Amino acid sequence: MVFFVVVAALFAGYGTAYLASDDIRYLTRAGFEETRILQSRQPLQKLVSNPSLDGSVRRSLQLVLDTRDYAARLGLEAKETYTTYADVGRDTLLLVLQAAPKDCICPHTWKYPIVGRIPYKGFFDPKAARREEARFIARGFDTYLRPSSAFSTLGWFNDPLLSTALDRDSVELAVTVFHEIAHNTLYVRSATPFNESFAQLVGYRSAERFFRERGDSGAAQRAADRWHDEMVLADYYRALIDRLDSLYEGHPDSAALESGRREAALWAHSQLEGPVASQLKTYRLGKLKERPVNNAQLIGATIYRTHLDWFDHWYHEHGDDIGRSVSALKQLMQGAEGDSAFARLQRAVADSSARTK
Repeated sequence: MVFFVVVAALFAGYGTAYLASDDIRYLTRAGFEETRILQSRQPLQKLVSNPSLDGSVRRSLQLVLDTRDYAARLGLEAKETYTTYADVGRDTLLLVLQAAPKDCICPHTWKYPIVGRIPYKGFFDPKAARREEARFIARGFDTYLRPSSAFSTLGWFNDPLLSTALDRDSVELAVTVFHEIAHNTLYVRSATPFNESFAQLVGYRSAERFFRERGDSGAAQRAADRWHDEMVLADYYRALIDRLDSLYEGHPDSAALESGRREAALWAHSQLEGPVASQLKTYRLGKLKERPVNNAQLIGATIYRTHLDWFDHWYHEHGDDIGRSVSALKQLMQGAEGDSAFARLQRAVADSSARTK
């Protein structure tokens, strides 16, 4: 996940503006939290060498070091990401808010320096997150407020491994490292679904190769199977959104809108308990409660699962080699911004498919 923290000036420098502007307060809190995290960093190598540290923690930290070294070998820009560790002192690092109208799969976006527009906003202050969510609910929006345990500053700072990431199994921990380092390597302004879906490819495909080369065929297969499951879920979400788009394009009145959303929710429930569940290799859905349609949640789910089949095709087209794939994609994306990123990838994949027929 990309959550670029703009380190604001101290609130004293703003004078009364600090009291008047939610944006200034938000940036100041973000700056303080980022500073606190950076100040609490400890070198991972030093911690791994500490015999008094819990053995399972030491193994996880060593895995992170091995993973980031492997990422550099693959040609990814590891920089100084995850060479340090920071204990954030709580289970949840921050809350991430997303919002969308009830009659459109259209994310509300927030504008940030450098990274452009992003369809979510991260809050270190839970009360501020809930206040912002309440404002969108009052405007009639669907909202989705979720916890996040990691973020990337795109290599602008020495991103530490956060204590919130250590509750993951070995595969997901390695995937997280590859995923966040992928953001250092390629980032397209104002193209969040492209960036996150690209990082998903890098995360799972790199983890598969990493564990296979270490002789851990079980972990390698889990990484491959989870990537398979991500693509299955991507197809499911695409089909659900297509149904909703057809509903919303008719500009239904409020009664028809709610009725159509209920029907879509029933279809989604039947898919998840039927054909989707039967295709999944590692994710277990179990008996699901029926849930209403929430456009903001759907946007949140698809940010990481948009056109995964295009990325996978690109990966295979480049010899199942992450280094070659990423290098070629960086070249393809030069000068791209926003929706043009997916448009370029789509054309490249279509041209490749045409050549092989």
